[in-house]
Amino acid sequence: MPEGTPTPRSRRERPAKPALTYEGIVATAVRLMKAEGLQRVTMRRLAQELDTGPASLYVYVANTAELHAAILEDLLGVVDLTPVDGDGAWTDRLIAVLGSYTRVLFEHPSLAHSALVARPSGPHYLALVEAILALLHEGGVPDTQAAWGVDVLLQVATATAAEQSARDRDSAAEDEFRSLTTTLLTVSPETHPRIAAVGDALVSGTPQERLTWIFRSVIQGTLTTPTPEGGTRADASRHEPPDSGPVPRRK
Repeated sequence: MPEGTPTPRSRRERPAKPALTYEGIVATAVRLMKAEGLQRVTMRRLAQELDTGPASLYVYVANTAELHAAILEDLLGVVDLTPVDGDGAWTDRLIAVLGSYTRVLFEHPSLAHSALVARPSGPHYLALVEAILALLHEGGVPDTQAAWGVDVLLQVATATAAEQSARDRDSAAEDEFRSLTTTLLTVSPETHPRIAAVGDALVSGTPQERLTWIFRSVIQGTLTTPTPEGGTRADASRHEPPDSGPVPRRK
């Protein structure tokens, strides 16, 4: 054998790879997201990190969307649910739980936008939904209204984090906001009287103050707005847009 040629190594001498598990796959995906961003967490990249083929992962995770949902489920484990059994007004404690959920997404901006469509269904997500429902029940919100309210409250929190993450990634976002503020504050009262009347209020408040106000508004609406008759039936149609009549065919 020529000098310098590596000595062949039997496969039996190589250390055995750890067996794949769902928990190990998700833990690796979370680590990748924190290090490289969610856009890099693909089945191919994850398989490379785990020293296996992508086909092996599909036994545990159906697709990338399900993988992202699993990452979100893992991160929901740090949401603070202790306010459920704490002291103070139920609305304040509910806002504290929702604020903790929002901060989790703020801390992982790449996940915020994905969370708008990701559908986790693990124990951490169930614990979050149970906490929100428990606080709405404590406040006397009827069950069906509370069930619909959970959906809206989490959407508000998720959309807020997604919007902020998009702004953080856009270097021109701050300049655009300043330009919009100037426009709103200097608009002519003759052409836009209502904007001129409330111009200061349109741009007032900190992001946290506005988010808290939104939460309070949605909570109050959940408490006082009944669901339509038949609203207790759960099916896929709840995620479909209202029927606006037949769709015209393309010519």
